[in-house]
Amino acid sequence: MIAKEWRGDRGQTLPIYIWMTGILLFVAFAFFAFAQAASARNGAQSAADAAALAAAQDSRDELVDGLGLSIGQGDDWLDWLEGDNFTGVGAQGAADALAADNDSTATLNPAEVNGYPGYRAKVRTNYTVGDSIIPGTESQHATAEATAIIKPRCEVTPSIDPEKAVEFQCDGDSFEIDPDDFDVDDLPDASVLFAVHLAK
Repeated sequence: MIAKEWRGDRGQTLPIYIWMTGILLFVAFAFFAFAQAASARNGAQSAADAAALAAAQDSRDELVDGLGLSIGQGDDWLDWLEGDNFTGVGAQGAADALAADNDSTATLNPAEVNGYPGYRAKVRTNYTVGDSIIPGTESQHATAEATAIIKPRCEVTPSIDPEKAVEFQCDGDSFEIDPDDFDVDDLPDASVLFAVHLAK
């Protein structure tokens, strides 16, 4: 009699065990799907950050090149130090290259934050979130945006005479430009003249 009751209890426990196991497996797969999505979003954000920074750095290099070519050619060379004379002709290419390195595609647009010029990069991953128990993830791409700006480090005052030697202070670093005795190699590194960083 006792043996029959024990077998009956075991028969009732088995469906509950199977049901609980199914729930645990579902929860595990759901967490895995969310982890996949988070990983894709992080990848997209990294690609967007890299693309925006690459575009801004390319334009910073253009500013320094333009500055070097304009010194001694007139009184407008000081305008290059204000950080808004670039054309951005190579910015999209720079953004594309960094986005591709992160297996993504970038769309770039000019942007301005607090008066500083820069770029807003919108990125879409070439890869998808992947198969999961959530329908549609196998064809869903992650997207992200980032904005990078170019900020001049040097102070340019209206009283400066562009025909004479000028000493600049650029966030603690000092250098001198003499239009009558200038060599492009005299220019400091681009990072001394302009800061490039992500806008918050």
